[in-house]
Amino acid sequence: MFDIIVIGAGVIGSLIARKLSSYKCNVLVLDKENDVGNGTSMANSAIVHSGYDPVPGTNKAKFNVLGNKMFPKMCEQLDVSLGKIGSLTIAVNDEQISTLKELAQRAKINGVEVKLLTKEEVIAIEPNITSEVKGALLAPSAMIVNPFTLTLHALENAVDNGVNVCFNEMVKDIKYVDNHFEIQTEKNIYQSRFIINCAGVYADQIHALIEDIDYEINPRKGQYFLLDHFKPGFVRHVLFPLPSEKGKGVLVSPTTSGNYIVGPSSEFTSSKDDVSTDAETLKSVRQQASNLVKNIPFNQTIRVFAGLRPTPSTHDFIIDFAKTNKQFINVSGIESPGLASSPAIAEYVVDNLLQSVFTLVKKDDYNPIVRKRINPKTLSIDERNALIKENNAYGKIICNCEKVTLGELLDELNRSVPPRTIKSIKKRLRMGFGKCQGGFCHPNLIKLLASYYHVDMQDILYDGENTNICCFKK
Repeated sequence: MFDIIVIGAGVIGSLIARKLSSYKCNVLVLDKENDVGNGTSMANSAIVHSGYDPVPGTNKAKFNVLGNKMFPKMCEQLDVSLGKIGSLTIAVNDEQISTLKELAQRAKINGVEVKLLTKEEVIAIEPNITSEVKGALLAPSAMIVNPFTLTLHALENAVDNGVNVCFNEMVKDIKYVDNHFEIQTEKNIYQSRFIINCAGVYADQIHALIEDIDYEINPRKGQYFLLDHFKPGFVRHVLFPLPSEKGKGVLVSPTTSGNYIVGPSSEFTSSKDDVSTDAETLKSVRQQASNLVKNIPFNQTIRVFAGLRPTPSTHDFIIDFAKTNKQFINVSGIESPGLASSPAIAEYVVDNLLQSVFTLVKKDDYNPIVRKRINPKTLSIDERNALIKENNAYGKIICNCEKVTLGELLDELNRSVPPRTIKSIKKRLRMGFGKCQGGFCHPNLIKLLASYYHVDMQDILYDGENTNICCFKK
């Protein structure tokens, strides 16, 4: 019997698990995927929004502003790359200047610092901006983050502090029996006094297993271009067009790894697993981005991809007890600005909702600091040479595009939430993120994984079931 089961190992579920690990309670995280953060938390814009845009008084506004302020300390504790670069929302005509002024008033209500810039001021800090620019709204507190590492290290820190995790466990049914829940997955039955539902695009379906619900989650697909790190400073801020009812629009932004991201589109899809891309939508993304920034070198595209946002019919985050059972907490409909809101949501769910119905006692030995990665690329030549002298695995490059070493791979394999697939290593170390897209490094990586886990190379998966890469005729 567990005290609490968290369903979903995305950024919200992982940060809630981390928060719970600071208390004396028995916690299990279940996820249907084979790795942490394999859904919405993996495929997004990686923006920590400032909070000027959400409608005042909503959960989105409340948690965005609070969460944004928590990111610097959290990312320092979790060894996560964070870029404090600010955002610019661009106006390209006089009518949009009026809209910027309205957004500035909304920012004031939400408690977010912003500044209106003239055309000349925008061009001075963003020389590649469209020549049609009339002005912009600067939000200095907007940031960029590595969402892969954030989600991974949050769960890793939770596991290091005593939380249990089970992957490949899709929840099929939930029953309430004798003051506790019985959660049936495809493989097992688990018992828990409390459930915290963080199942992303599936959160409405999980909620509906215990009671009738009056909302639904519609997956909204966003398609992106990821460009190579071709030129430092091509754009220096997160660049937004004016937001619309579809969202914040097609943005252009640097990433914490020095690449550039362009997107997303915004279209509803009937499937909660549809992360396909299509030429027509990507053409529209290119056109919208080119209306924002001049001469975007799309010939530097490394890959295109799509992610799903769990858009709720309520138009706001759903963070509350189930109507008929306070042992079930919903954290549902967490679309943008969900990433920015995530640490504040985690704190509220545990310290306000759960604490009101379940006595939580602080641990004396809780450690909020994750074991730091060694990244040779950030070291000086002397430091790198000393590292290689101590451990020569850090002198063996196994990914030429991203300059990943064998030492870094072995470190990941020996952490508390280790990778088992090619994709899971790609998210952790960027192997396969370069121009060759794994064409050179993945064959050797398959051999290394097979050797480490003592399995046949044919058993190494790219991602989920039936994604075997090697197939040898006997």
